[in-house]
Amino acid sequence: MQAKDVMTRQVEAVRSDGTIQQAAAKMEELNVGVLPVIAGDEVVGMITDRDIVVRSVAQGLDPEKHKVMEAATEGVVSCNEEDEVSTVIQLMEDKQIRRVLVKSDGKVTGIISLGDLAVQIRQEKAGEALKEVSEPSEPDR
Repeated sequence: MQAKDVMTRQVEAVRSDGTIQQAAAKMEELNVGVLPVIAGDEVVGMITDRDIVVRSVAQGLDPEKHKVMEAATEGVVSCNEEDEVSTVIQLMEDKQIRRVLVKSDGKVTGIISLGDLAVQIRQEKAGEALKEVSEPSEPDR
């Protein structure tokens, strides 16, 4: 099974110069917990609902004034549509991430989450990936 077989195809993004409040509103509208962050035509990061809480709200930033990139995680982990799901799972485990962008010809065509894997492949594989992704890491402080 390939990445394109399990990915969510409708991927919305938020602009890097948009406000944190705009990102949160878009997440609410779409009922999602993550959005790719774009600058021009390039994906430059990801912002999650957790990023908004930990890097914005907890720090006292005004979400109507501060920009998305102040809370986003820079850099993006991606795979190709043709990559095997086992490769995507290994990437998630190695990087301890819960979502991977999917690209074709350099363009974002989808996103794969642990939830997508749980629905589309054997439950044990998704459970093992979740275990590896969730290994405790050192605090950021």
